[in-house]
Amino acid sequence: MTTASRADSEAAHDVAIAPRLLEEDPGGALARAEAVLRVQPEMPQAELLAGQALRRLDQSQLAFTRLSALAQQHPQVPAVTWELAQSASAIGATDAAITALERLTRQLPAVPDAWFLLGTQYRAAGRSEAAWRADLSGVNAAAADPLLLQAAVAMNEGRLDDAAAQLASRLEAVPDDAPATRLMGEIQWRRGDMGRALPLVERAVTLAPGFDLAREFLIRLLLQSNRLTEALSHAEILNKSPVKNPGYQLLKATVLVRLGQQEEARAIYETLLARSPAQPLLWQNLGHVLKTLGRQAEAIDAYRQAVTHQPTQGEAWWSLANLKTVKLNADDIAAMQVALASLAKDSDTRQEDVFHLHFALGKAHEDAGVFATAFDHYERGNCLRRTLIRHDADAFSADVSATITALAAPFLASRRDGGCQAADPIFIVGLPRSGSTLVEQILASHSQIEGTMELPEMMAIGSRLQSRVDEGEFADYAAMLSSLSAADRTRLGEEYLDRTRVHRQSAKARFIDKMPNNWQHSGLIRLILPNATIIDARRHPLGCCFSAWKQHFARGQTFSYDLIELGRYYRDYVRMMAHIDTVAPGAVHRVIYERMVADTEAEVTRLLAYVGVPFEAACLAFWENDRAVRTASSEQVRQPIFTDGVDHWKKFAPWLAPLSDALGDVVLAYPDVPNSLYPTV
Repeated sequence: MTTASRADSEAAHDVAIAPRLLEEDPGGALARAEAVLRVQPEMPQAELLAGQALRRLDQSQLAFTRLSALAQQHPQVPAVTWELAQSASAIGATDAAITALERLTRQLPAVPDAWFLLGTQYRAAGRSEAAWRADLSGVNAAAADPLLLQAAVAMNEGRLDDAAAQLASRLEAVPDDAPATRLMGEIQWRRGDMGRALPLVERAVTLAPGFDLAREFLIRLLLQSNRLTEALSHAEILNKSPVKNPGYQLLKATVLVRLGQQEEARAIYETLLARSPAQPLLWQNLGHVLKTLGRQAEAIDAYRQAVTHQPTQGEAWWSLANLKTVKLNADDIAAMQVALASLAKDSDTRQEDVFHLHFALGKAHEDAGVFATAFDHYERGNCLRRTLIRHDADAFSADVSATITALAAPFLASRRDGGCQAADPIFIVGLPRSGSTLVEQILASHSQIEGTMELPEMMAIGSRLQSRVDEGEFADYAAMLSSLSAADRTRLGEEYLDRTRVHRQSAKARFIDKMPNNWQHSGLIRLILPNATIIDARRHPLGCCFSAWKQHFARGQTFSYDLIELGRYYRDYVRMMAHIDTVAPGAVHRVIYERMVADTEAEVTRLLAYVGVPFEAACLAFWENDRAVRTASSEQVRQPIFTDGVDHWKKFAPWLAPLSDALGDVVLAYPDVPNSLYPTV
């Protein structure tokens, strides 16, 4: 071998091994490249290596100069084009980066990173639609990546640890991989870890703003986290996508409904239906909005349109029945029975339609006076729904006991300082179907009080505090509460006000939070919002529980699908509120539904006096208030008080023994509290 050929061989060897140094020792890689170029000045591999090393040494301008010359000589070499694009991007040479990346994506359309960088450069150049399309092309390219496909398959098969391990390895090598980041976010969400899921999906959207599927998923996570203003902002961006997907408008409408912007949501549904009128889900959603707005006749028409287009649309049938003021006729019953029969072969995949139909048939037969058949359908619907939810009555009772133990009188007395002093919130607590919507409508008819809706914020704060116990930070709930300083309690109260501000649509001084389940957090409310008003809406236990049992709730209320569990839940509620009455006398004002019906004016006068606002006659004409109402009683509170529902449960008395037994002495003592449930203090 000649000296020249030996030198060439050694140079080739140095170039071959030098790339291994790029990440750990770019300076060493540059030195080898320069040494090779002194021997072979025209060697393109060495020039490429030098450019790569210079970029990693933050000398991107030098890298760009050298790589530009190299790319002119070798325009068809992808590695050169890719390095040139990255160095151009680093120095802000946007046009040069775009030119290089457009060439690269034509050569290698299956490389996601090139598309994502091209999207970034388009965005820097103000070419937003082109950027969006580049991001989408990157996502499509990534979808064919074998590693990502393997991770996605593992995730969908429930092998979350395997999927996470594959993605962790990928993200260690490529930290800015948007599809892998989104997928890791979904894995964390499936694990139930929203705290890790959300930042990952947010990062995926930041890395690739045109990644529509990531943004759509982010909106759904934000909805679950009740971060509604952020969800709306992202929904508005999503609807600017060059990919015109009606689903994006539907998602925006969902966010608007959650924000209480019903008219805006209605406009979206009507626009979509004008284009595609044979869409049962759209008609159903429009019906929900119209019902909330009090436009009952239009709501009925919308629901009937839904079942006309899809006779097995169980939720639409139930929504018709759930209007309370509508009675389904014999033809409707026959149509629902046919729908049920047609669903028999698909009952495992159409369970929601099946149980909704049973609830609707229960209501239809109840209205027809066929109570045994009605009860049978209610029972079948409840039994099926119960298989699809989680509720542990024993664990719940234990949590109530732990809270009662924590909220001892001396504990509350020693914590009179702290907490946010604002008196804005009026909490209406109790059980669903207890008359709480009636109380809300009465109060919301006052000029100083705004009715919002059932707000999840206090439940979220309470759950977060409980998680500190569940995760082992504190031995029990009492220890956790004891750890909260006056400043902590103030901060939590302020957090509640901050988080609920999005739901307030007026400048009225007071607002109502009608989440019934907040009775569980009555003590917490006293600690963090000591000047807030708490109203306990209570109804006869058999009437209240049975009414909840035959009412399918859109979400939550997991205790309401079994009569025995309902009875236990009601007892736990009475037990908790008796404790609050004992340790904090006067902290809660109780409205007994039957008394409100019997002497409305006297009860309303008492209620307003407790809230601390002057009497207004409008509160007695509450049905004239045209505010949006989203609860199951929305139609009932748009008419004067009637007495028909007070003892209606008695028509089903022959079948209510399990409920009565579970309630025990609570039934006999009502409206008082049995001695067995009063705490020993």
